[in-house]
Amino acid sequence: MIAVITGDIIASRLVLDQDKWLVPLKSLFNNWGIRSKDWELERGDFFQVEVNNPLDALKKALQIKALIKKVEPLDVRMAIGIGEKTYTGESISESNGEAFIYSGEKFDSLDKENITLGIKTTWEEFDEEMNLYLKLAGTFMNKWSVSSAELMEIVLKEANITQDEIGKRLGIKQNSVSGRWNRANVNEILEVEKMFRKKIYALIK
Repeated sequence: MIAVITGDIIASRLVLDQDKWLVPLKSLFNNWGIRSKDWELERGDFFQVEVNNPLDALKKALQIKALIKKVEPLDVRMAIGIGEKTYTGESISESNGEAFIYSGEKFDSLDKENITLGIKTTWEEFDEEMNLYLKLAGTFMNKWSVSSAELMEIVLKEANITQDEIGKRLGIKQNSVSGRWNRANVNEILEVEKMFRKKIYALIK
C-alpha cells in the first residue's frame, strides 16, 4: 500500500521568475526520490509524487504547501490517494493502482468542493473525518504569510527544533517566533498530522 500526491500550483503564471519556486520544489522532490520513477513535474506546474510509506503522506503534502506559500501569490492544490499499487511502470505516469486512481479522482473534485487539500482512500469513514479536519485546517493554511510558511517549513523538516533555535535560524527574537508560531497555527497543524499518522497506522495494521 502506498500514497500518491497529485497537485498543481495556483497562480504560477503570475510569478515571472519561475525558478523562485520551481528550483526549491524540484530539490524537495529529489530528496524524496528519483524523477520520473518516484515523482514528475509536468507542464511546469502539475506534479505527482509517490510516497512509499502512507504514514508520511500528509507531512509531505504540508511540506509542499509551506514551500510554495513562501512565494507570493502562489498556493497549491493537492489530493492524497492511499491504496494498493498494482503496476509499476518505467515512470510514475505509467504506474497504476488504487492510490493513483483515488488521488486523481480527488484532485478532480477539489475545485468543486472549494478546498485545496483533500484525501481519498479505501476507508470512507476515515476520508469523511480527515477531509473535515483538512478543510478546517485549510482555512488558515491558505492564509499563511511568507513568514508563516518559512516557519512551518522549518518545523516540518526538524520536528524537535526549539523556538530559540528557530529564532537564530531566521534572525529574529524568540518572542517574534512565538507570534509567528501562533499566527501559523503550528500546534493545530501538527495535531492534525499526528492524528492522520495514528489513524492510517491503525487502518493499515
